[in-house]
Amino acid sequence: MGLLTHKVERREIASGDHIYTWRTVFAYSHHGIYVGGSKVVHFTRDQNVVSGDPILFSAPLNCSSASSTNVSSTCTNIPDCGFQQKESGVVLSCLDCFLGEEGLLYRFDYGASPSVFLTKLRGGTCTTAQSDPPEAVIHRAMYLLQNGFGSYDVFKNNCEDFALYCKTALLVLDQGALGRSGQAASVIGAPLAAIASSPLKLFMTSPAGLVIATAGMYCLTRYATDIGVRTDVTKVKVEELTSFHNCKSSKKRKNENHCDTREVTLNQTDTPAKKLRRCD
Repeated sequence: MGLLTHKVERREIASGDHIYTWRTVFAYSHHGIYVGGSKVVHFTRDQNVVSGDPILFSAPLNCSSASSTNVSSTCTNIPDCGFQQKESGVVLSCLDCFLGEEGLLYRFDYGASPSVFLTKLRGGTCTTAQSDPPEAVIHRAMYLLQNGFGSYDVFKNNCEDFALYCKTALLVLDQGALGRSGQAASVIGAPLAAIASSPLKLFMTSPAGLVIATAGMYCLTRYATDIGVRTDVTKVKVEELTSFHNCKSSKKRKNENHCDTREVTLNQTDTPAKKLRRCD
């Protein structure tokens, strides 16, 4: 595991790995799940709706977008490169198209210790959460390729959130809360750390000491929002994803008395079961 990121060679990755590549001179990274056979399933903004302006934490495909009934791609590496259901941002592409022009490959680390996590200066490279077995990860990715992952949102539902869900099945309970993305936490955490450390100028005469204090607050902010330590996440089976989101949306419009409690159906790897609210 590198100090900043974990660069790997293509021969080192395995099916079910969460991989990513940096875009625009390391300004942000794009994430996906490697499913084997030089294929990656990843989440982008819906290319049928938005085009042109770049959006943070997302990246357009190099190959042409395609519908489930008419796969058409300029890429010839694999026959189904560019496979995408209509109005869905989940796409299957070859590894070359996923990596883009820069072509550098990195693997996201799971089960990182708190000390290692805190030494990472860039968010979106590791988590303290444990990954589920590769077969469960691939199943979720392929299921979402056919059924979608909802609407793209920079801070609540981006490409890193997609990959994190595939690896862990963890979702945020509070619809208004920040998503699981480490990149989003970094973007928000940096200015918050600067603001929080401003009063320290009155007590610290050393600029170096102030920088260290600000960096410490930044790392602690990222750690507090990591899915491995936060308490507002729960495991949800991929087949239950639609009803889970529908219930969260309905909660905004309905009184809690109109909801019934039920157990979420979980994978064999998802333990223990947690209570959720099922809306009428």
